[in-house]
Amino acid sequence: MAKLPSLAAYPPAVWRHKLSPAEWASLQKAWVTLLQANTSAPASNLAKALSEDDSSLTRFLTSFAHEVASPDASHPPSPALLKAVLQLTAVSTSLKLVSDLDKFEYLANLARIYPKKLAAPVLAQAFTSPHAAAVESSLTALKKTLIAHLEAGIRGDLALAEARLAQLNTLLHASVHACTLFLAGDDFVDALIAGYTVTNPPLRRALVATLYLCLVGLVEARPVSWSMLSDVLFALTAATDAHRRGPLNAKDSLVPALVASTPLCKVLRARAAPDGTAMPNLEKRIAALEAMGKGGAVLRPKRMVRRRVDKGKSRQTDDDAGAEVHVCRMNQLTQVQDLFPELGAGFVAKCLDEYNDDVEQVVANLLSESLPPYLATADRSELLYVSDKIIPPALPTYMSRSSSHNQPLPDMAPRSTPPKGRTRRNIYDDDELDRLVVNTAKLSFGKRPARTADQLLADRSSAPAKAAILSALTAFDSDDDERDDTYDADDVGGTVDASADHEAVASHHAHEEVLFRAFQTDPRVFDRDAATRRSAARGQLRTDTGNTMADEALEGWALMVTRNPGQMRRLEAKFAFSGQQQDLGRTAWRDSGAEDSDAGGAGGRGGRGTGGRRGGRGGGGGGRGRGGGNVAGPIGEKGTANARKSKEANKGSRANHNRKAGHAKKIARGGFAG
Repeated sequence: MAKLPSLAAYPPAVWRHKLSPAEWASLQKAWVTLLQANTSAPASNLAKALSEDDSSLTRFLTSFAHEVASPDASHPPSPALLKAVLQLTAVSTSLKLVSDLDKFEYLANLARIYPKKLAAPVLAQAFTSPHAAAVESSLTALKKTLIAHLEAGIRGDLALAEARLAQLNTLLHASVHACTLFLAGDDFVDALIAGYTVTNPPLRRALVATLYLCLVGLVEARPVSWSMLSDVLFALTAATDAHRRGPLNAKDSLVPALVASTPLCKVLRARAAPDGTAMPNLEKRIAALEAMGKGGAVLRPKRMVRRRVDKGKSRQTDDDAGAEVHVCRMNQLTQVQDLFPELGAGFVAKCLDEYNDDVEQVVANLLSESLPPYLATADRSELLYVSDKIIPPALPTYMSRSSSHNQPLPDMAPRSTPPKGRTRRNIYDDDELDRLVVNTAKLSFGKRPARTADQLLADRSSAPAKAAILSALTAFDSDDDERDDTYDADDVGGTVDASADHEAVASHHAHEEVLFRAFQTDPRVFDRDAATRRSAARGQLRTDTGNTMADEALEGWALMVTRNPGQMRRLEAKFAFSGQQQDLGRTAWRDSGAEDSDAGGAGGRGGRGTGGRRGGRGGGGGGRGRGGGNVAGPIGEKGTANARKSKEANKGSRANHNRKAGHAKKIARGGFAG
């Protein structure tokens, strides 16, 4: 047999963009023809073509799988080309040769291109054919590489590990043999758990997906290796327990994230339920995993179910024939049958046709028995037959029909709407505005003004008022500040009269003095009992207040004075003077009450020096300016207490804080306290 032509490699995306649709179609057609010819060729010829150095057939298949599996979806291959590539791959797995088709990259790309239903048989044949040793060798090398990078943690090539895991997941999804190979031994599972400790969200998602696909692939294999699955679940449980006892977050590990973000436990129970022998032991392992997954760090959000809204759209059935019935026609039939319920719908329809759908004429002729001869002799109970359906006589609207939903619906073809029976008229019909020939100058939109704009501009009656307004605006200076009278009441000789009604105040003060004198003399006069209210002392008190205060007001005043010591002191200071004052208080102005001192202190003005604290020129004053008492004076004297209060008054701004700061500065320079 003559040697078949060589195949050109599958072009990359950059080249495919430059090809026209016609060129791309012809190129794919040529590839399909050559692939089909190689597939149908004898096994020896195909093996020779695949085993050649730099085989064009192998180069095409590997480049095809790599480019089609890439994210660039431009110029996708035709279904015929996809089918030819899959058939040739399936045939090549039965040949005893070693080629690049046995490598992990090609198998992972096939699993990504084709659905699981098509790719799984070809991959299963690759694991059980003479190529099994080469395929397992390629996957074992990948497994060792992943274990090394994941166990190294942040020192490993995590980007490479993430990319390899993404490729591996497509192969694990389609091949149960690959799942069994990677779960053989505990080293790969331990590497996945160690890699999850690195805080890398994309890598963590890939690790969770890898472990989930491996475990699901174990239960999909036939026969199922329940012992291996149980060992893996036990290893996961033990690793999670060890992680919980460590210093890290107990929930920040692979197993809680796996259980919380995937339906692993649900899938394992569903697959293990048909096999009852393995269920008891496996159920314990699954329950332990579920307990670890509760409250995990990765929670899958609740799936939102989009409920369909019933819009009333569906395929038309025989019962939907009434949808085409003209509404006006059915209304006319109902109007006539409300008055004549014994008439059939067919007879009423004939009457309406005779009188041009005029219900009034039909009713009038039925009442006067003046129908045409062919209607007068017609069957008045005739029903309306439309497409094997009958419209029965309509019941009057005042009669109920319990089974109206079971009645057959009519199927009448739509017709034009009949003219209205009556039309309302008015006196403005057919006028200029109705015929749209009115002059627009006569129209006014909104409220019509009494005068036009020209008339308003020509009117000069408001000119003086306008001139006065303009002159006032001219005299107004917007830059002048408005006078602020906020503190007028506090000024000496202020202009604001804040006094109240003098007569009312004098009367109130007179009552207060009388009440206070009575309260000081005998507080029992204000008792709240009947005997006190009828007593002569209470009557005299009411007389003294001018009979303006009732008993309740008098008793209330005494109660408030008793409860308010401040008011009692105010009344004592106001009304307790009896002309026997022995001390004369000082009336000189002071900066604050804290600077008051007695005559025995260092009184007088302290000059303009710094006072007695720093030996200035003052007369022993307690600070700058006016004199003060002695801080270290006799205990209990008023001057000493006032001086101490003055010392503490402004400490935050100019007292001990500054002294302490100066002392610290002096010590820092190397000096010592004198």
